[in-house]
Formats: sequence, C-alpha cells, structure tokens
Amino acid sequence: MRLIKDVESLYIDFDAFFANVEKQLHPDIRDKPVGVTALDSEYSAFITRCYMAKAVGIKRGMRVRDARALCPDLIVRVARPDLYVDIHNKILDEIDRFVPVRKVSSIDEMECDLIGAERRDCVDLAKRIRAGLAQNIGPYVTPSIGLAANGFLAKVAAEMNKPNGLTVLDPKDMPGPILHLKLTDLPGISGNMEKRLNAAGVWSIEEFWNVSSKQARAIWGNIEGERLWAQLRGYEVVRPETQKRMFGHSRVLTQGWRTPDKALECLNLLTVKAAYRLRRAGYICRRLSVSFKLGDGSRFSGEADFLPCSDDRTLLKHMHIVFERGLETLGPKADLKSVYIMLHNISRPHTLSGDLFSETKESTEVRRWDRIMETMDGLNKKHGQAVLHVGSRANLPGGFAGGKIAFGRVPSKEDFF
Repeated sequence: MRLIKDVESLYIDFDAFFANVEKQLHPDIRDKPVGVTALDSEYSAFITRCYMAKAVGIKRGMRVRDARALCPDLIVRVARPDLYVDIHNKILDEIDRFVPVRKVSSIDEMECDLIGAERRDCVDLAKRIRAGLAQNIGPYVTPSIGLAANGFLAKVAAEMNKPNGLTVLDPKDMPGPILHLKLTDLPGISGNMEKRLNAAGVWSIEEFWNVSSKQARAIWGNIEGERLWAQLRGYEVVRPETQKRMFGHSRVLTQGWRTPDKALECLNLLTVKAAYRLRRAGYICRRLSVSFKLGDGSRFSGEADFLPCSDDRTLLKHMHIVFERGLETLGPKADLKSVYIMLHNISRPHTLSGDLFSETKESTEVRRWDRIMETMDGLNKKHGQAVLHVGSRANLPGGFAGGKIAFGRVPSKEDFF
C-alpha cells in the first residue's frame, strides 16, 4: 500500500440524478417537487426524489399514494432508463474534456485520477468541470464533487455538502474534517456493521481512527476491515479484480401480471435478456435458477443444470422446466408478486476442455444454436432492435426489461433492444 500525501482523486456524485434530469428536460416542473418511480402506479415506490421533495418529507421507497397525501403538488415521473443512460454517456464525454474518467461506479458516480498540475489546481479543475456540465448537460443536473487523497475519501467528500457541493479533504488536515460524520457515512459501513463496531467499543469515526489495522480486521472478520482502515488514512488500496459470477434479472409484477401464465411471459423475456448479456460478455453458463415471491410472502426457488451454453432456446427450455416444477409446488392459481432468473456457473468457452468421445445429440444441438444466436445477435445489433427473437416477446408494464439501472451496472444501448 502507498500512503498518499496529496490530493490525487476527484469524485463526482450527481444530486438526485433521475429527478434532476427530468427537471432539466421539462422546464415547467423545475420549481416543483419531483419524484421518480419505476412504474405508473399509485402503489409503486419512489426510486429517487429531488431535494424539494425530500424537504417536504418524501422518502425513497415511499409509495406514490402516500406521497401525494403528504404533498399534493408532487410531480411524479416514471423512470426512463434509456434516457438516463444517454445523459450518463454525454456526461462522461463532457468530463473527459477536462480529465479522463478512471472508474464509473454507477450511472451517477464516477472517479478521476489527478496527475501533475491537476493536483495543484484541483479546485479550479473541479470548478471548470462543473461549469462545463452546466453549459453542455444543463444547470439542473448538478454534481457534488469531492477531492481527496484516494477515491474512498473523495467519495466521502462528495457526500458531505450536497447538493451541488465542492469539498476538499486535504491529507494534511485529516482526520479533523470528517470527525463529525457518522460511522455509516463511510462507504462500506452499513447499519449491521455499525452494530459490530459498537459492540467492539467503537462509536465514532475518531474511535475508529484510533483502532489498529488488526483490530479493524478482527471486527470485520476479514481483510476488508483492514482495507477500509487504510483507505480512511489516505492509503492507496488495490483490490483484486472481481470475477463475474452470475447474470440475471428480476421483476416486480403489477396487477394483471401476477398469474402464472403472465409471470411466465415475463420470465421468457427476462431470460433472453440475461442470455444476451451473457453472450455479449463472452461467457457461457451451466446452471440457471428461477425464483418467485408470492403475495403472502412465501417463496419458491429451483435450479437446473445443463451442458455449457448461452443460447436462448436451451436456457428457455430449462427455465420452463423449473417454472413448472414451482407451479406443482405452489398450485396453478398462485399469486406471484415477483420473479427472478439467474444464470450461474459461468465461464469462458475456451476454459472448458472438450472430450472427443462425448459428442451427443444435445451437444450438437447446443453448438448449432450457438451459431444461430451469433447470426441473430449480429442482425439485431445492425438494426438497433430485436428484429429476430426466439418465441414471443411480452410488452411488460413499465417496459425496459433487461435495462434496469442497478448500482455498479450501467446498461448499454443493446440492453434496450
């Protein structure tokens, strides 16, 4: 590990990103509280809200119906992931005019490394990035910017003075500027981890600062505690590259889609979306799992193993087998609240050793479908939409199946085919 003694990281965290993008695009709602939800339903929950809405008590996860009772003039917008991804890509292009983006943490968070004069003039650089974003993206899509020794502390800084903040955590001043924060203001410390720290006699950032690295490791029960301890002190911590373990999608079902036949239509689409992502990333899989949650809170989960593959036909066949197994358990009139499909046991095709004497009708069919999918994917990419697909494709309420924006994953253009 290297102890950093200068400001080397610039972190940008956009404020209420989805809601502020909607305000930027719709001048008539800029002076109103705005919340964004996943579905056009009074029972849907908000995934984000602007600071005006936050000020009147609208919380993330609150149902639209309850929020309207609290704030009658609340503007509700249904999320448009494809639009937000487009704005995200334009933001990256704009930032790159000033400094390269080293890491994209999520659709509204990114980190840049600073070198040479960028370190000495980091505040001026941050102001120029902010001015460029205001001019070329829009003044309502506001960034909060943090400057610090490493990305961990720069993220902390970006969160300290929202919205539209600019905070510098100079290494020579540490830890003073952060001692007033809560333990849970540090990335990596959840409510459960805070309880473990409290049980170990650590109730504040100052007390955490004063524990040893070995104590931190013991509290976490693994090396991650020692890494966080080092990052807090301004060390550069290089983590091993994480390996992708699964591909999958889930969906909360709206009224009218909670019957087994409609849920199966939804799973058909989610399965081919997950398979497409698997192929684009250059993987194959050997197992899938199907899960669903019922209206009464009960759950079903089942798995299927098969020959290594990535084609829609094979994965749909095994998904249907597991789904039918679930219906045998739950009954044909089950009230399904949500469905999940996950592709597991993934690997690169070249890492599997073949057996010349194990050729079967099934393996021949899988290889044939691999070639078919390669042709279909190429045509769909050429036309920018799913002109060819296996089976029917349902039009799900809310749309954007496979294009869900999740933490750590920004959908690509192809996810919206």
